[in-house]
Amino acid sequence: MFEYDHNIIENLLVKDTNFKRLYDKHIQLKQRVNGANEGMEVIDDFTLENLKKEKLMLKDKMAAIIEDYRRTHV
Repeated sequence: MFEYDHNIIENLLVKDTNFKRLYDKHIQLKQRVNGANEGMEVIDDFTLENLKKEKLMLKDKMAAIIEDYRRTHV
């Protein structure tokens, strides 16, 4: 997801409960989307698109938290 920010993500997962909640939800949605794309989970197109949008929204929120952390800690 954020290949170059591994250390920051590790710190945030331990220290920021909101970031951890977003991260865990993103992983869950990623698994559902991948499962649907691979035919392992049956999801209608409308629901799949909503899952993808929610996953992207979570990724954007995490990116903002990472950027804020970078500005204040690095």
